Amino acid sequence: MTLAAAQQPLVFIVSGPSGSGKSTLVQKMLEVPGTISSVSCTTRPPRVTESAGKWYDFISEEEFDRRVRAGEFLEHARVFGKHQYGTPRRWIDEAQRKGLDLVLEIDVQGAEQVKEKLPAAVAIFILPPAKKELERRLRARGQDSEEAIGRRLERARQEMQRYTEYDFLVVNDDIERAGREIQAITVAARCLRGCLSERACKILESFGG
Repeated sequence: MTLAAAQQPLVFIVSGPSGSGKSTLVQKMLEVPGTISSVSCTTRPPRVTESAGKWYDFISEEEFDRRVRAGEFLEHARVFGKHQYGTPRRWIDEAQRKGLDLVLEIDVQGAEQVKEKLPAAVAIFILPPAKKELERRLRARGQDSEEAIGRRLERARQEMQRYTEYDFLVVNDDIERAGREIQAITVAARCLRGCLSERACKILESFGG
């Protein structure tokens, strides 16, 4: 591997059913030095607790469609047949410019698209401890109607069938342990032969490698 190739950002994909706690675990990943997270675009309205630019950029359907036509998204999908979500490509350039590894919190549809474009991306799937616990968490949030909770549980069932498409599985039954595991994955991925650091490349090059 050349030094130029090694300087490409390492991309992490984090997926899991709604209520699995993936956002909390992404925050644990971001505690590892040298990481950055993307901000997705969505056409859904912001919730009361959300501010634009932190987790999402809230845009209109027309603007979203314009960006799709312009090829500005690394991945995008319409969820539950309603609102659209997408990850702007510019985050790859941003990560490379800053020399940081990029963390993408996206669903299984988006993960499939990213893996097609970036096969070396490291995919992590977050598992809830049990179906009943996932349902309890969804109800405890108090954000969804019974109908919406039912849709989320059915979607979770479908997503769980695709765990084999991921490189790592983390069971989120204890946030501290799961946090340590996902941080360990973050560090270990940087030591893979296919993800040589700049320092490792310079050492190998000094030996004629």
